[in-house]
Amino acid sequence: MNEVYRLEDITVQYRKQQDALSQVALSVGEGEMLSVIGSNGSGKSSLLHLMNGLIFPDKGTVYFKNERIDQETLKNKSFNQWFRQQVGYVFQDPDSQLFCPTVFDELLFGPLQMGMKKEAAYARVEEVMKMLHIDCLHDRPSYMLSGGEKKRVAIGSVLTMNPGVLLLDEPMSGLDPKTRSYMIELIFQLNEAGKTIIITTHHLELVDHLKSRVVVLSEQHRIMKSGSAGEILTDTDLLVRANLIYEQPHQHGDIRHRHLPVGFLSHRHD
Repeated sequence: MNEVYRLEDITVQYRKQQDALSQVALSVGEGEMLSVIGSNGSGKSSLLHLMNGLIFPDKGTVYFKNERIDQETLKNKSFNQWFRQQVGYVFQDPDSQLFCPTVFDELLFGPLQMGMKKEAAYARVEEVMKMLHIDCLHDRPSYMLSGGEKKRVAIGSVLTMNPGVLLLDEPMSGLDPKTRSYMIELIFQLNEAGKTIIITTHHLELVDHLKSRVVVLSEQHRIMKSGSAGEILTDTDLLVRANLIYEQPHQHGDIRHRHLPVGFLSHRHD
C-alpha cells in the first residue's frame, strides 16, 4: 500500500505554549479508512487542519505522498494547486465553508477555481448533486437548508473536485438518525471507490459501524493506541482513560445504579 500521509514527531502549540498535538507520529496508506477518536479538546480537529495545510507544526514534519507540506512548499502556486486538488476537507460546521449564493454555485466554485472548463464543471456538478440527492436544492441558498442538507452540500463542494483524500471532521455532528445512516453508507461508497478517508469523531457507534483502523488521542494530545475497531472498542480501560466512556446513572424501578455504556458493543455478526 502506497503511503499518502506521514507525520513525523509532530507537536503543535497554541498560545502560552499549550499543546494541541504532542509528539504525534502517524502514517496513512492510500485507499485506507482511518478513524481518529478522542474526547473534546484532544486535538482531533487540529490533526485534520495540519493534514490540510491550514496550520503547521511547531516541531516535526508532515509529508503528503513523500512531498513536504509546510509554509514554503505551499507558497509555490503549482504545488499548492496540486495539493488542493488531491485533498478535500469537510468542516465539522458546514456553515464554515458555505458562502456562495446557491447550492449549485457552491459545488461549481471549486472546479472553476482549479481551472476546469465550464462545460466539464457543470457536468461534474450535476453528477455529484444527483449522487448526493441534492439536485432538488439546485437554486436554494445555504441559509434555507437543514443541517443534514448543509452537510451534503459541503461534501458535494469537495467531491466536485474529485480529491483522492477526504478529511471529514465529525461528519455525524448534528445529524438526525436517517441522515447519519445515509452518511455512513456514503462513506463506505467513497472508500470502496478508492478514496482515502480520514474521519475524526468521539462517537464510538460510528467507529463500530465503519470497522476502520482507529487512532486514539489522549487528553494530553498524544496517540494512546492504534489498532482495529474491534481491538479498540473492547479495551474498556483505554476508553475510560481517553474519556470516551464513563459510568452513567441507570434506573430499574426504584433501584438506581451506575454502569459503563455498552450500546456500541451490541452490534454483532457472530
